[in-house]
Amino acid sequence: MLWADVSYNDMEEIDQMQSVPDLESALCNIFRVDVPEPRRGVLLELYVQTVLFCRRSSFNREQTSALLSVVKCVHQANIETSLNNMEQCFQYCSDLLLCHSVRRPPFSINIFNSEEVTQILKYIHTTYIRHYNLYKYIFTPQVRLDLSLTYYGMPEEDEPTTEDAVSPEVEKVMENESGAEEERDMSAEAQEPQARCPDAAPLDSRSELKAMIQQVVGEEMMRVSVQLDQRLKESTDQLNNALTSLQFSSKGKNDAVSLYFLVFVLI
Repeated sequence: MLWADVSYNDMEEIDQMQSVPDLESALCNIFRVDVPEPRRGVLLELYVQTVLFCRRSSFNREQTSALLSVVKCVHQANIETSLNNMEQCFQYCSDLLLCHSVRRPPFSINIFNSEEVTQILKYIHTTYIRHYNLYKYIFTPQVRLDLSLTYYGMPEEDEPTTEDAVSPEVEKVMENESGAEEERDMSAEAQEPQARCPDAAPLDSRSELKAMIQQVVGEEMMRVSVQLDQRLKESTDQLNNALTSLQFSSKGKNDAVSLYFLVFVLI
């Protein structure tokens, strides 16, 4: 990641910027941030805070360039999917830092020592991982479930036909018919509701079936939502515990062996 996104000349330009607006303008040109608000402001704030952290930690230009690229890669891994991949992102971040803390060419380079790696992991956890859901919400599209139900084996509703329509000429002829025909018509009209009564039962059963299916689907969706929230909470607790154990186990260890131990504790 060294000089991958931020070159040496870019670092010289960044070092000359002292105010936050100037840093945002320089980083926007370097990373070619071309996204609408509020994504643009959030992304620039992420890069600016990373530069300020490097200055507080007295990192050199090589370390600052590598850390900016690591933060960019972790953020891109986060926004690749709308699903929860917090553990994968944190593991990816640990792997990238390991590749920049052990001298093993051509696979890795020692830019950071064990104390600096611990400091960086703590910073990324308290700034990015802790607000993981906010970055996920802003930079990824929302997932919506469109559910359609198709029923088989149910009678279809009768559609009106042109034969049922009565023209004005027919009505006039019917008015001129004899009384016997009128009585037959009245008896036929009296029997028509009774003939339609059997069709009401399938319609009522269809409505009840739809209501039951919708109720079951709604309850299942609520159960799945509760399970997802519980899993997200458990993942956050595991990361907090891992960081706590990392902080205590890293005291007094400054060689490369302690770095391997820290990374394997996170794994």
